[in-house]
Amino acid sequence: MPQLILLLLFAAIAWFGYRKFVADAEKLSRRQQEARRREETGTQGTLVKDPVTGEYRLKEPE
Repeated sequence: MPQLILLLLFAAIAWFGYRKFVADAEKLSRRQQEARRREETGTQGTLVKDPVTGEYRLKEPE
């Protein structure tokens, strides 16, 4: 019985590690696509309006 619990624990850790890896890979892929698009169009970023001051600033990276 302890071996089964240990096996399930390792499987759960592996599953969560895999999901974290996939999420990080997708995030990196999105960043690279955005950088590639910016390079192709020559833009330097996306402007967002500050609701308090009304000024436009470059969007902060996530």
